[in-house]
Amino acid sequence: MDHTETRLWLVRHAPVIGALGRIYGQDDLEADCSDEAAFQALAGFLPVSPIWVATQLKRTHQTLAAVHRGRGLDPIPPQIEQDLAEQHFGDWQGLTYAELDASRDGAYHRFWHAPATERPPRGESFADVVARVEKALLRLTLAHAGQDIVVVAHGGSIRAALAAALDIEPERALGFSVDNLSVTRLDHIEGQSFGAAWRVAFVNRRL
Repeated sequence: MDHTETRLWLVRHAPVIGALGRIYGQDDLEADCSDEAAFQALAGFLPVSPIWVATQLKRTHQTLAAVHRGRGLDPIPPQIEQDLAEQHFGDWQGLTYAELDASRDGAYHRFWHAPATERPPRGESFADVVARVEKALLRLTLAHAGQDIVVVAHGGSIRAALAAALDIEPERALGFSVDNLSVTRLDHIEGQSFGAAWRVAFVNRRL
């Protein structure tokens, strides 16, 4: 082969507990990992011996532990990548969507909470998330070239990864659906003759 393929399997964490209708961002909430059938299906779909990566937020660790249980294995400590964490919504975190709607006179993005360039008070914009996620993806592909990397991450950071891989405006990436426990795969391909490129294998695959 004259090229190297590094496959990133991006899994959105399990649903959070007690956050229905509420903006939680980087609030460190518990995940509901009770759906054993879903985790067994996910465990059977993911590669057998990948590099395991999670963010600093506990819902990604709980989701990953449930994947390992789905294989009948003890939890395997993951590599922590903080730059793949969810968007920090600053003062908006903890608000309900209705409360945010009322405070902003209904002026929030139809797919997410705000336009990609808007930075919530004491928070970060989605464009900021794209910038840090792109750096994390490059670090991972350099450190683990040619391997499978399973990353348990978040809806926002997976959308940001798609924006980086496809080189599209952050605003457009907000239109991707990324469901809990879905898998999105990005392949980083590097060759002597053509340099480096990303290939999107699939998005929001539900098992």
